Amino acid sequence: MDPPSGAQRAQQSREPRRNQSQSSAPPRKDAYARLLSQHSSSRFRLYVEQHARHMTFDREGLEPGAPPPGPNPPQRKRDPRSNDSPDCSDSPPSMKTKDETPCSVHMENPITHNPLQDAKGRQGVSNRQRRGQRRNTPPSQDGDVGCGDELGPLNNVQSRKNPLPEPPQTPHNIGPNGPEQEKPPQTPHNTGPNGPEQEKHPQTPHNTGPNGPEEENPPKSKRKGLPKNPQGASPSGLDSSRAPPSKDMKLQPRGGASGGSTKGGRGVKKPVFESYMSPQEVSQRLKRGELLQGQLRINPKKYHEAYISPPDDSWDIFLDGVAARNRALNGDLVAVQLLPRAQWKVVRADPEGEGSSESDVQKEAPACSDVGGASRAPEGTSLTAAGEPLEGPPAPSSEEGPPAPSGERLQRTAKVVYIVERKHSRAAVGFLKPLPDKPFALFSPSDHRVPRVNVPLDDCPGGFSSCPSAFSSTLFICRITGWEADSSFAEGRLAKTLGQAGDIEPETEGILTENDVDSSDFPPEVLDCLPQDTPWTVPPQELSRRRDLRKECVFTIDPATARDLDDALSCKLLPDGNFEVGVHIADVSYFVEENTPLDAAASQRATSVYLVQKVVPMLPRLLCEELCSLNPLTDRLAFSIVWKLTPEGKILSEWVGRSVIRSCMKLSYDHAQSLIEAPEGTVPVGGLPPVDPDHPVERVHQAVLHLHAIAQKLRAQRFSNGALRLDQVKMSFTLDRDTMMPQGCYLYQYRDSNRLVEEFMLLANMAAAHRIHRNFPERALLRCHPPPKTKMVDELQELFDQLGLEIDLSSSGALHRSLHAAVGEDEFSSVRKEVLTHMCARPMQVALYFCSGRLSPERFRHYALNVPLYTHFTSPIRRYADILVHRLLGASLGGGPGLSLSAEQLQKQASLCNDRKSTSKRVQELSSELFFGVFVKECGPLESQAMVMGVLNESFDVMLLRYRVQKRIYCKSVGGLKSFRHRKLGRRSELSLEWNPENPKDPPVEQVITLFTLVDVQLRTDAGLKFSAALQRPPRPEPEPAAAEPVTDGSRSSELSPV
Repeated sequence: MDPPSGAQRAQQSREPRRNQSQSSAPPRKDAYARLLSQHSSSRFRLYVEQHARHMTFDREGLEPGAPPPGPNPPQRKRDPRSNDSPDCSDSPPSMKTKDETPCSVHMENPITHNPLQDAKGRQGVSNRQRRGQRRNTPPSQDGDVGCGDELGPLNNVQSRKNPLPEPPQTPHNIGPNGPEQEKPPQTPHNTGPNGPEQEKHPQTPHNTGPNGPEEENPPKSKRKGLPKNPQGASPSGLDSSRAPPSKDMKLQPRGGASGGSTKGGRGVKKPVFESYMSPQEVSQRLKRGELLQGQLRINPKKYHEAYISPPDDSWDIFLDGVAARNRALNGDLVAVQLLPRAQWKVVRADPEGEGSSESDVQKEAPACSDVGGASRAPEGTSLTAAGEPLEGPPAPSSEEGPPAPSGERLQRTAKVVYIVERKHSRAAVGFLKPLPDKPFALFSPSDHRVPRVNVPLDDCPGGFSSCPSAFSSTLFICRITGWEADSSFAEGRLAKTLGQAGDIEPETEGILTENDVDSSDFPPEVLDCLPQDTPWTVPPQELSRRRDLRKECVFTIDPATARDLDDALSCKLLPDGNFEVGVHIADVSYFVEENTPLDAAASQRATSVYLVQKVVPMLPRLLCEELCSLNPLTDRLAFSIVWKLTPEGKILSEWVGRSVIRSCMKLSYDHAQSLIEAPEGTVPVGGLPPVDPDHPVERVHQAVLHLHAIAQKLRAQRFSNGALRLDQVKMSFTLDRDTMMPQGCYLYQYRDSNRLVEEFMLLANMAAAHRIHRNFPERALLRCHPPPKTKMVDELQELFDQLGLEIDLSSSGALHRSLHAAVGEDEFSSVRKEVLTHMCARPMQVALYFCSGRLSPERFRHYALNVPLYTHFTSPIRRYADILVHRLLGASLGGGPGLSLSAEQLQKQASLCNDRKSTSKRVQELSSELFFGVFVKECGPLESQAMVMGVLNESFDVMLLRYRVQKRIYCKSVGGLKSFRHRKLGRRSELSLEWNPENPKDPPVEQVITLFTLVDVQLRTDAGLKFSAALQRPPRPEPEPAAAEPVTDGSRSSELSPV
């Protein structure tokens, strides 16, 4: 900093006390001067100058042009262009009120003075004081300071006496260094933890937030000694508070609070989030349609993007930034308020984009540097650099705009005004980072969708304060206890130290805790509900009220490692050539009585959770693995559905009732498959499990063959009637028996034995659905599958048409038939089918449990199965919904307690079952990903061919042929790549990659990436157990023989035709 001039030293010496009392105030005049010097718009300069003057008049209660208060103000001739007060340097110190700030004093006459000279010559805060202010800014993810708490739109304060018209602003026009210049929008997330960040997004004040990868710090000031972000100032450098605090206001720094607190009571903490509406107001406005309600979905790859699905069939609603989410977490049920149409987003419909939202590329409405330029903003939603609306016809405010010829459309945006239900567990797994001179530490979650949390040092393990590096790789569980509106960071408490990151057990426990899966032991009051006399036998009175099927040839078919055997099959050839086929399901409701501690525990868990190495059961193991499991050679209670079927699968009669069965054999899917493949009259030698002497292996073999033949007919009938099945290959692992570490992985094969069981389970579920709905039309627990979203289907259909793929999305049956016909019959057909399946699954909605009395009948239908009624009946050991269906089924049969839940209570339990089922699926996927990460770490790097399944602006998604793993490859992270360019051909995206030649004398190699392109990739381990896919250099094509026809694009990589 230049030394002060003599006049400046005299001014400082005349006012030492005032300078001391205001030492904590931010040097707003320097930020103002820097803002004026950097911005080239004279209109904006004039607006800021007028804004500063009116702030002064508003605070002092003056009309514009009125003289300032104080004894005998000097009378001077004033500039007719200005309404400013006299220069403060000509007034005695007593004239200045305590609430004046250096910024307001400095900006009294900005037109007649050079702002830069004033800013330089009237600096009133020392470097030491500025450094002290910097300590109150929010800590960043790596322990340094950030500015996430200070980011926000400019607060425009108008004069009450003579308000100025303000140019409309959105939160996206002001960046860390003031209003955006005439340049393309940038994002601070160019580099994420897994490589370069995804496609660019407009910079918003909420892109630098408390969660996710470390945000980009604002550019350092070129002036020596200036703080990066003075406290109390917005990132633009302007005063961000509406009014100075009263002189007796005292602000105490709060543990866990982020920046915004000031010293000496000179400032107030700027709210980061809006206050929530009251529940009464939310309820009323939801009824009036002024608010919308939905479940929040945060993009796991771009944490600042979130969506909710509206109740109608329209496009998802976009929530831009952390502030718009207003402290809601992923999965929460929220009420949102739509933003004005001027703040809606222009998005490019991209059916090839990622699956977390219907469009991967979100961007601002394109801004023009010149109103008269060639670029036109769609429907007047763009802003110029000065913040003024572009000229153009006003757009309607109620509907989203139709897609433009370029494929762009308007997407509604909203903000959260209330959290209706906190469905997120508020628990997170992550790491601790020290904060020097703070009474708390910073917890950094591994999931970037969760905010960073300030935790008390008392919760941290011993030795953390003195040697935090010793805990740099230790995983912790933190539970969020609060999140104040004036803080970018949440507050929480450490719940547990898990262990070293990368170890399977700590990582697994973290997955379960984050997803609120209760893996604890059942309490004594639950275990007291179990039969205490062992071994348990069927009571005689129970045997008398059931159909005795113990002498029938009944057997189970399950995975080889299964212990909870809840379904069995039987098949007997009748003298008339028809078959008696039975499906027998364990009667779990006999042991789990309603309104007991056991029932309460099961209803809360709602489902068993299957991990790679273990199972978290819904019921105590005594029930799961013994009393309810249909183990061979043991009498067990069951609900049975027995049909009389023709060889073609036509149902002639049906019986439903309670039964007692005795399984004669426990078959695995491999055993059943070997029996299906064995010719009739021959039995596979060896490898089969023991069998009941009363039912020889030949009889079991014959029953399996009959069931397989009938199942094939039933399956053909289902698909001819319009059913749909979207198969997705799953990965399985071979584990070491002692260490449970993965020794290898393979793709699980879905074979005829699996299809055999599936067909008869579907038949039983449909039979149970019809029976309980017929007997309890208002209280039946059913399962529906809503049709896919129409607009997403239309976009996907257009993409398929442009690709030349004859895939019909008009109905479930048409999709099933056309999908199987379009994949071709070459060596890559199975992979191509899976890529298409993945694309077709995006518009699909999830199937849901519901109470029949809470939905209109037209919404009962199951889209994928194309049936009017469906439920779950066949897995009561691992699904609580099936237990409820069993109780309804028992009540329909008479002689049982039935179900005491009202329709409202049943719907509430159905919603919980939906949530738990979704969580179970997510945990299973995370467990598989964890084990595959260990496998890559131990055996990698792994190489494989991959097929492109989606192309974006700067990245593309691939599916590895060997492992069926999906990964994203970022062009900016590809080594050896010279350049890349993206272009859009209708709805089809294409990336052209230009590789640096290995030999400098050779020309660059071009590689075109589009849907179904085959590429070579290498899987390699990143930090911890995270792994990424690296694109390998394509081989240079062999030169063509001289006599051959010239090849126009021989350097391109192999690209598969769609068919």
